[in-house]
Amino acid sequence: MIFMQSAPFPRFFLALTFAMALARSAPPAHAQGAAPAFWSWAATPPMGWNSYDTFGGSVTEAETMANAACMQKYLLPHGWRYVVIDFRWYDPQPVNDDRMLNTTRAGAQLAADQYGRLMPAPDRFPSAADGAGFKPIAAKLHAMGLKFGIHVMRGVPRQAATARSPIQGSALTAAAAANAADTCPWCPDMFGAQANAAGQAWYDAEFRLYAAWGVDFVKVDDLSQPYHPAEIAMIRKAIDNCGRPIVLSASPGPTPVSMAGGIATNANMWRISGDFWDHWSSLNKQFDLLASWRGVGGPGHWPDADMIPFGHIGIRSWINGWDRWTRFSRDEQKTLMTLWALAPSPMMLGMNLPDNDASTLALLTNDEVLAINQDPLGRAGRRVLQDARTEVWIKDLKDGSLAIGLFNRGPNPASVTLPFRVAGLTGRLALRDLWARRALGPYAGSVTLPLPPHGAALLRATAAKLL
Repeated sequence: MIFMQSAPFPRFFLALTFAMALARSAPPAHAQGAAPAFWSWAATPPMGWNSYDTFGGSVTEAETMANAACMQKYLLPHGWRYVVIDFRWYDPQPVNDDRMLNTTRAGAQLAADQYGRLMPAPDRFPSAADGAGFKPIAAKLHAMGLKFGIHVMRGVPRQAATARSPIQGSALTAAAAANAADTCPWCPDMFGAQANAAGQAWYDAEFRLYAAWGVDFVKVDDLSQPYHPAEIAMIRKAIDNCGRPIVLSASPGPTPVSMAGGIATNANMWRISGDFWDHWSSLNKQFDLLASWRGVGGPGHWPDADMIPFGHIGIRSWINGWDRWTRFSRDEQKTLMTLWALAPSPMMLGMNLPDNDASTLALLTNDEVLAINQDPLGRAGRRVLQDARTEVWIKDLKDGSLAIGLFNRGPNPASVTLPFRVAGLTGRLALRDLWARRALGPYAGSVTLPLPPHGAALLRATAAKLL
């Protein structure tokens, strides 16, 4: 049952109420005045596909291009455009379970150029042969209207440091850039980079290569847990020096909230949690993590709730389960999309797109829902009500309307009520159900909606015309 009251209220006061709500939720101005130039490269949260949830560290060129073709056909018209090759594309003999890396691939000979920079393994990426790297794939994706991204590990390849490989464009060596005492506990490929001239020269050379390939997006792993401020700053400088706008994603998480200022002035997006998978318990935690980051993000710098593990995943990514269809229920998938839209968080799909069914495709192509995530104001949603099982979030939108999310985090059906006064709202509101794509209301005083277990509703509120 939907509870509504009817009482006329002058539109002037309703407009004033909306303006007051906007002012209350305004993010703090950038501490140093003008926003960093690189923020303009991701003015709205990036949307795309990432290979990891389906293929782990073993994706091939054919699989990448098959997913790109599906994105171009079905998702590009709705704003999805990044195609990201994740994790260890340089290994000619990848493993399906990343927990085995330190026992099976430690000391492996990885594909690299004469300067020690890692290259795509040609047996997996045939177009990368003869030193072409990812340039041919990037060119194909750009011709399709898509953008190209890669995953890299922070630091200097161990094999380059051991071989004392020369750093391209420098008289220094990889050995001088590497910190052998700083290693990643779960990936054996790299040493950390020294915060010295050689370390900066290494990153500069690396990003010159990525710029030459035509890379648009780089996800740098092992940066945020623990937090590595010196390397983050060197990577930022290298991107700014490379001559190409490359969106920087810092991973994994949780990035410490205490480092909010540093990460926001260096990266376009950063992970707020460890790897996120298709378990309700993981999704349930993201509510509080996203709430803790409110007020930090905005156009060009986004807290990242991680990839979206819908559809067919785990084909060769076995670290969190075998080949499967997502464990999330349909209602839980709507809840995720609603929360990511309100946050707003970048949206990176983890499924094998060629296997999508009509139901999954409908979730990903609801333009009214996606518009909340992509709203150019970039304002973070705020949690205005919370009890043991239910909560309400509100997000201010550029056109002066509001997005309202009602959530049932409990295991049983529940009705969720938003009393308008709690959110500082008065007057009559016209509400539209964005998932059902139908008008509700008008309402005055409050709105109540029944929700299934782990379910959500996403509404758009505008001033109701007076009768």
